[in-house]
This record gives sequence, structure tokens and C-alpha cells, in this order.
Amino acid sequence: MAGSVNKVILVGNLGRDPEIKQLPSGASLANLSIATSETWRDKASGERKEKTEWHRVVVFNEGLVRIVEQYLKKGSKVYLEGALETRKWQDKDGNDKYSTEVVLRNFNASLTMLDGREGGAGAGGGDRGGDSYNQDRAPARNAGPKSKPAGGGRGAQEDFSRGPEFDDEIPF
Repeated sequence: MAGSVNKVILVGNLGRDPEIKQLPSGASLANLSIATSETWRDKASGERKEKTEWHRVVVFNEGLVRIVEQYLKKGSKVYLEGALETRKWQDKDGNDKYSTEVVLRNFNASLTMLDGREGGAGAGGGDRGGDSYNQDRAPARNAGPKSKPAGGGRGAQEDFSRGPEFDDEIPF
């Protein structure tokens, strides 16, 4: 195998308010408890069944910690991407304990609020490791003349400033 992948994607709701902690280094982290549910109909009885899984999520990304602290609360619906990590720790009696968590750190992390800010309508933005939230990602528009790149390019130069042209027809 050429490589491996450790990626977790969750869409769920916070089961409690986020817990924000300060590390000795001065950095912050956020602990989240995310519930995901699966529903189905029992074939024998026709009764609707539901199973809820609880996931421990730890956010180390400073930009995402600020978003969690500011906007998320118990019941908030989120989409997140992180990695599965197991850590070993000792309890008060010196016994080894293990915790498996979804960890969001640096640029491998993503967090999107699905129910908007403060419970309002609309979707919130995500963050893929930057320190700001919902940055203006629109390309800058230059009203001046276009400069041609130096060097010998192949093919004709196309003007992409108007955006792509899409065929709106549904293929079925």
C-alpha cells in the first residue's frame, strides 16, 4: 500500500456546551461531545428504532477553538473533519487508561456550523487551519488592463474574469 488515511467525518449535534481549556504553553483547546444518530425501521414490528453514538472531539486548532468558544453551544449542529487518535493516561490510582478521540489540529481539520450563528438560519463557514473565520475568499477583481504572463505559453489566452459558463440543463 502506498500510504494510509486517518480521516474522520462527523455530522452531529453537541451533547453539552464546549469545554475550553488553557494549556501550560498558553494555547487553548476545546473538548466537544458530539452525538450522531442512526434510525431504521424494525422489520418484524415496523417500529422506528434509533441508535445514538457519542464521540469525543478535541480541537487544538487556535482558529477553530475561538469559533467553538464564540458560537457553539449544546444542541449546535456541526460538520467536522479530523483524525482518530488514541492517547494513554493514568487515573488517580496510577492505572493506565486509554481514550480514543477525534482530533482537529492544524490544516487537516475542518469545522462547519450547520445551523448558523446563534441558532439563526443559514450555514456558518468552516476553517481549514487558518486563524480567521469566514474569510472573504472571493478573488480580487482588478478593473485595470490584464497583464500577460511572461514566457512562452501554449495555446490561446482565455479571459476567465467572467467566471465559468455552465450548462443548466439536467441530464435526465
